[in-house]
Amino acid sequence: MPNVYEQVKQALQDVVAPEIKELRVEIRRMDEKIDSLDKRLSEKIDSLDQRLNEKIDSLDQRLNEKIDSLDQRLNEKIDFALEFRERLVTLETRVSSLSR
Repeated sequence: MPNVYEQVKQALQDVVAPEIKELRVEIRRMDEKIDSLDKRLSEKIDSLDQRLNEKIDSLDQRLNEKIDSLDQRLNEKIDFALEFRERLVTLETRVSSLSR
């Protein structure tokens, strides 16, 4: 007659060992699913990152163009104001010399 230790050992081998093997298989499948999901998520994040970078670059370019345009217009206005001031000084000088 087998002793209690042998009976418990045999019961563990008969019942627990197959369950452990099934759990290992299930864990491997879950790991594969997680790896697959991680890969898909990484691809989507990379795609989104690329699209956002393209949008930011486009907005940056448009903003730079607008700033350049405003800078040019401001310079034209400043040039006009300086020319106007010079003409005004010339007129004031003429009027002043006529008054004497």
